[in-house]
Amino acid sequence: MNVNFEYYKIFYYVAKYQNFTRAAHAMGNSQPNVTRAMNCLEQETHCTLFIRTNRGVQLTPEGEHLYGHIAAAMAQVQMAEEELAASASLEHGSVSIGASETALNIYLLEKLKAFHTEYPGIRLKMYNHSTPQAVRSVGSGEVDFAVVTTPTDAQPPLQEVHLQSFREILVGGLAYTALASQELTLSDLEHYSFISLGKETMTYRFYHQLFLSQGLELAPDTEAATADQILPLVQCDLGLAFIPETMAREAIQKRQIVQIHLREEIPPRQICLVYDRQRPMSAAARQLKTTLLKERTD
Repeated sequence: MNVNFEYYKIFYYVAKYQNFTRAAHAMGNSQPNVTRAMNCLEQETHCTLFIRTNRGVQLTPEGEHLYGHIAAAMAQVQMAEEELAASASLEHGSVSIGASETALNIYLLEKLKAFHTEYPGIRLKMYNHSTPQAVRSVGSGEVDFAVVTTPTDAQPPLQEVHLQSFREILVGGLAYTALASQELTLSDLEHYSFISLGKETMTYRFYHQLFLSQGLELAPDTEAATADQILPLVQCDLGLAFIPETMAREAIQKRQIVQIHLREEIPPRQICLVYDRQRPMSAAARQLKTTLLKERTD
């Protein structure tokens, strides 16, 4: 049986109001159209669904049976419409984000706090990834978008948009205090223990290329799994390391670590947004993406 679904919708309103005219008014339709639709429905179902009376209609046993199913279906449809409306108005919804630790700590946390204050009904799902992992998660559809640090190696249809630049500085523990009054070169670092992120990260690739540009080899003595591990390792005098200036500032002010000046200038890096141009986003994800793009400084 291939019945026009619109007939069932009209049947629902006629059965609800027990009157063709009132049902037509509720739907913004005309009474003749409603009558014609119900005649067609009865013909296609081969059942008498209504008993016409002077005051309107009454359901037959077959009509009562059908109405029980249609009313349940309409309740589900109306609930879905309400949820979609709430999502579109940003009362509800969710956003999944892949974020590298550096991007999260020096940029994204502050933005998420403001977004959550404005849209408290939106659920945030955070995935702690290295930049390559986060970019792969965008490509696979695991996350709505990623906020990571350059370089990203994002390939079409993925789009990379710079949000904010940041600089990293060379720091050491208090055992390296004497170096704070000197100016070193990258080549001098081979004489000291050095800490970096692992070879699978884009940060390692960034510094590997930087050292190569000076004819040097990056050979860390200690490799950290996450950016958050580097500062404690530096504080324990396990070596020198490059850290985003904003992450190092408080520890320098508290005299827990020292900044070591380099003759070479470390190129700035970028916090960037990576998303799939071909994959549609939910209203909540679109709003957060729009907010981040609107507030970018680059």
